[in-house]
Amino acid sequence: MTGDVGSTESRESPRDPQVEEVAAAEEAAASDPLAELALQRDEYLDALQRLKAEFDNYRKRVDRERIELMTRANERLVGELLPVLDDLERALEAATAHEEAKLEEGVALVHRALADLLGRNGLTEIATDGAFDPHTQEALLAQPSEAEEGTVIQVLQKGYTLGDRVLRPARVVVSAGGR
Repeated sequence: MTGDVGSTESRESPRDPQVEEVAAAEEAAASDPLAELALQRDEYLDALQRLKAEFDNYRKRVDRERIELMTRANERLVGELLPVLDDLERALEAATAHEEAKLEEGVALVHRALADLLGRNGLTEIATDGAFDPHTQEALLAQPSEAEEGTVIQVLQKGYTLGDRVLRPARVVVSAGGR
């Protein structure tokens, strides 16, 4: 039976000094309230430092992902604009050859291609018929006219929305009422 006691001691793993240090600190804390508070403080500090490191890593990852997303979005848009650039180059070549009919046709083709591309990406023209809307339109002038006061009578520059946001307000002339 004495052999059993010796074999039990040989099966025990060597003690970790850090574990022993923590156990000693906990024993001291049990008898000393100040030591208990110091131990608690150290645990909170360790948890706070880990949380800070995790948050820093999270912030860096989100910044990298945001930059990558913007780059991909720009790549897609630029890739879709390349055929429009090709069409413009062909229109310029036609202009140097003095083929006005082809130039006009080329410019119309480029305009249509660009408008379609932007429309597929969420760009819509702001409607300017009817009453003036200060949320989507910018009144540059008010002129006397036969139209009702506050009615848009001329569009100086078209306005556009991208999704639900006004990208550029329509610049308009508004009726000031009867002459």
